[in-house]
Amino acid sequence: MSARVRSLAVLAAATLIGLAVLIGLGVWQLKRLAWKEALIAAVETRALAPPVEIPAPDQWARLNPRDYEYRHVRVSGVYDYAHEALVFRALSEPRGRYGGPGYLVMTPLRLAGGGSVLVNRGFVPEERKDSAKAGSAGSTEVTGLMRASEDRTWFTPSDDPARGQWFTRDVEQIAAALNLGPHAPFSIDADASPDAEALPEGGETILEFPNNHLSYAMTWFGMALALAGVFTVYAFAQLRSETAPKLAAAGDGDGGR
Repeated sequence: MSARVRSLAVLAAATLIGLAVLIGLGVWQLKRLAWKEALIAAVETRALAPPVEIPAPDQWARLNPRDYEYRHVRVSGVYDYAHEALVFRALSEPRGRYGGPGYLVMTPLRLAGGGSVLVNRGFVPEERKDSAKAGSAGSTEVTGLMRASEDRTWFTPSDDPARGQWFTRDVEQIAAALNLGPHAPFSIDADASPDAEALPEGGETILEFPNNHLSYAMTWFGMALALAGVFTVYAFAQLRSETAPKLAAAGDGDGGR
């Protein structure tokens, strides 16, 4: 075996490893695609279903966000407007008439049986911040979507409870800052009001999820195909150059007889 063929064998082994990695990544993305499609279907089913009663307080400690996120629920209680948290939000694609920089109005809803639930009553634009205090007194029925605490990213500013500056919908931190006492581990995004001009503006929950896993899978499979093609062309060229001198030498020998 010539040095060129040995080098080609090593390159073939490396190519096989590369193909295994690329195809494995493509298959993994297809599995993620199936997971994401199932998640989207579950969210749509929960969000569009008729509202049901929220879990009882004795179930709160055992709740898992994967089981309740975006569930459409209803609950009755009395809003505690004296204890609210305004979470900054730039609403780029509003469903209602208001958008831009503003706040999500997080208001505790005191339950008749004890405990409270933080309700995101909706969005108010920054210039109409004072509208956050408006609301009905007495018992109120709220319908909306159950939400787990919001994840923080590297780009999210730090919350400052002492100054009332919030950038994440973090149930535990807000509840602690407002001294709520016993409270649900989730919040509720209130449904939109029948009044299109009402503030806060409910019904602004984003129910669209990026789903690029199929394109990612095709990218990995395409790279695997390209790698296989490049190696095939290269290997064919090397084998031809390996056999060409032998054929030429044989031809020279025949001509000398």
